[in-house]
Amino acid sequence: MDKLKISTAQFENKSGDKAYNISVIDKLAKQAADEGSKVIAFHECSVTGYTFARNLSKKEMLDLAEFIPNGPSVVKLTEIAQKYDIAILAGLFEKDENDDLFKAYVCVDKNGLVAKYRKLHPFINPHLKPGNEYCIFELYGWKCGILICYDNNIVENVRATKLLGADIIFMPHVTMCTPSTRPGAGFVDPTLWENRENDPTSLRLEFDGMKGRSWLMKWLPARAYDNAVYVVFSNPIGMDDDQLKNGCSMIIDPFGDIIAECRKLDDDIVSSVITPDKIGKAGGHRYINARRPELYRDILGQDHNSVQKVVWRSDK
Repeated sequence: MDKLKISTAQFENKSGDKAYNISVIDKLAKQAADEGSKVIAFHECSVTGYTFARNLSKKEMLDLAEFIPNGPSVVKLTEIAQKYDIAILAGLFEKDENDDLFKAYVCVDKNGLVAKYRKLHPFINPHLKPGNEYCIFELYGWKCGILICYDNNIVENVRATKLLGADIIFMPHVTMCTPSTRPGAGFVDPTLWENRENDPTSLRLEFDGMKGRSWLMKWLPARAYDNAVYVVFSNPIGMDDDQLKNGCSMIIDPFGDIIAECRKLDDDIVSSVITPDKIGKAGGHRYINARRPELYRDILGQDHNSVQKVVWRSDK
């Protein structure tokens, strides 16, 4: 593998306005290509918008969703990739010939579709079905994987994607700034976004606190560190339907260090050069090689309703 320059993006999408969202993807892809990046990643449902879909009927979802790879949005993304010679990763709702619906994320380059992934744990709309496969593909000699938003909170998914060969995992999200049982969680007042030019400090305090970035820092770097992978995290900023999102799209290296992060209170990209040498030097590389699968193979494979048995062992 050779070194590779990658960009991650954040932007304020418009609900259901594919033409507008793709125009922003075009603008930011050009910016990344002008900076020398060969890959740019956008957030979950960056083509369609996300949160508004919670109120859509199945017919409305089918009208919004597209076939992949021949739907108009993937065709347009491919045209943008061809125009700037850059690989683009972006998300949208997918439908199939049986009218089943999925949360999808695609990678396209100048030659067309490179990879498609369906979210394993979708929940924004009751008509969405879960995907049932991990996704491993190659970009410029690098083995890559995709896990969408909540998929990354189940640690087995990240480890499985690594064990299947991924050294880069793209993690598109629409997350943070929503209520939860965890302390400090909650919505951020949209008026802070409207007033961000006059008072950026109050908005930044909310975005960076436990409603946002501080929560993310509890677990996201650990996914990179434990698995010796580069993490490319993408998240929207601004209003997504009636919910305010805080961006902070970032790239994390296999040591768990943030090597690039969006900090503007606006549409933005950041870029970083990733190098293969960090993977073998990272602690996670040693941890994976030290695994003893025979100890926990049967434990990890149990379903939720299995009776748990504790085996006490004594060497005395």
